[in-house]
Amino acid sequence: MEGKTVLITGASSGIGLCAARELSKMGARVLLACRDRARGEAAQAAIARAGGKGPTELLLADLSSQQSIRALAAEVARTQPRLDVLVNNAGAVNGRRELTVDGLERTFATNHLGYFLLTNLLLDLLRRSAPSRIISVASKADQGGKIDFNDLMGERRYVGIRAYCTSKLCNVAFTFELARRLEGSGVTAVAVHPGSVASNFGMVGGGFLGTLAKLARPFQITPEQGADTIIWLASLPDASAHHGQYLERRKPIRSVRQAYDTAVQRRLWEESERLTGLSAAAAAG
Repeated sequence: MEGKTVLITGASSGIGLCAARELSKMGARVLLACRDRARGEAAQAAIARAGGKGPTELLLADLSSQQSIRALAAEVARTQPRLDVLVNNAGAVNGRRELTVDGLERTFATNHLGYFLLTNLLLDLLRRSAPSRIISVASKADQGGKIDFNDLMGERRYVGIRAYCTSKLCNVAFTFELARRLEGSGVTAVAVHPGSVASNFGMVGGGFLGTLAKLARPFQITPEQGADTIIWLASLPDASAHHGQYLERRKPIRSVRQAYDTAVQRRLWEESERLTGLSAAAAAG
């Protein structure tokens, strides 16, 4: 990974931090996109203590804010001559319906639109850096999701865990559509289910979802185990054989039927363009 540049969102803890640490140990320049400066700096220090060889750089960004995402993408494009790997990892789960600064439902905005907007804003740099790759962290929670284009913002009925499951289904459908649009570009797009990982994810907000997360913790895998497929994909000499795949433990897995519906994929892309203000010309393909 020496000479390679990797951007990881949500890199201050959990699988994001594990991936950043191991890729730095391989010699990669790792850009850590974190929401909180203190936690980001602590992550940098942890990587250094663990023997990270490649340089790390902290970039502050709130992936629920489109203005913040645009600022992050602009800074990366301005300061980095190349971007070999983008890992879309930052996510959230909210027990109660909340709106972002953009007036969008927070879980959908962070988990799906955050991936969509950042990826599209960095596509020119990724294309110039080809062969490059985009790794989007999804989840088998997609099995409980359903994309309802008449209620993407959960205004009619909001159930926190259902909103999270749907956002993870969106990650998979987005990856499939992205892969089709990037065919022949040298940019590989892959979705990954990391497994049920014992981290702080889902526990911060408390409430019912926080209780569930705490109860599940003894049965979960370590962040190191969860990050394995991400690290493997990021460091493969050639990842093109996995273009358009959905992987767990380095092997393809199946999502639900709706993820493979090309009409759903296309409409989700178009709705995401509208909600992020991206014109058709600016987005991939």
